[in-house]
Amino acid sequence: MTKHYDGYFIDLDGTIYAGKRRIPAAKRFIERLQNTNTNFMFVTNNTTKLPADVVRNLGDNHDIHVTEDNVYTAGLASADYVAQIAQSGQDSVYIVGEIGLIQAFLDRGFHLTEHDPDFVVVGLDSDVTYHKLSLAILAIRAGATFIGTNPDSNIPNELGMLPGAGSLVEMVAYATQQRPVYIGKPRSIIMANALQRSGLRKDQVVMVGDNYRTDITAGLDFGIDTLLVYTGLSTRAQVAREDRQPTFECDSLDDWELV
Repeated sequence: MTKHYDGYFIDLDGTIYAGKRRIPAAKRFIERLQNTNTNFMFVTNNTTKLPADVVRNLGDNHDIHVTEDNVYTAGLASADYVAQIAQSGQDSVYIVGEIGLIQAFLDRGFHLTEHDPDFVVVGLDSDVTYHKLSLAILAIRAGATFIGTNPDSNIPNELGMLPGAGSLVEMVAYATQQRPVYIGKPRSIIMANALQRSGLRKDQVVMVGDNYRTDITAGLDFGIDTLLVYTGLSTRAQVAREDRQPTFECDSLDDWELV
């Protein structure tokens, strides 16, 4: 089965590539979208990379050629969300995170500070220190709004399952006794912002991904159709046990027809 969609929200790792390994069907899928002038956006929880870095990786390592407009990260979504909720005069932020997250906030006109910030944003930071986390915790306890970029507990790596952004966010939550506003998949904020950027309606788009817990749950909770491709994390046996099922499933994106 297949269905016409005007827009596609697409996960990256496990869907378009598998770590450093290419997924040839994914390249063909993106080229089919491009050849039919179909709107598509890579919606990713990665906050460490700039959109330009994502574009470069796709081109250099996977021979998939897109523009920065095709990329929407949880870092961009976090900056968009904070810009939406900031009151007049609230323009300072303290960030635990890397360049992709930091630059997203600078581009939105926020200034970074360690002293009395209006917002604290915690994301993945491979150089995190006790001091960085302490500053975040003290600021939140003093009244700063607490934002978590995404709830991923782990990130896959050639070494194994390393701590993800959610592990750092939850440490801060434990020390502050405050729950963060989470932005990335499977939460709906990143989906709502992606939809707004696309200019489309919910019934016009589909979320494509390999991970039931993040990609598909994000689509289900947001109320859009979903397409689960079995090239990454989730398996048919696992998904069959879930109460809520994807709208569509396929073993390869070659199996999905554009209509």
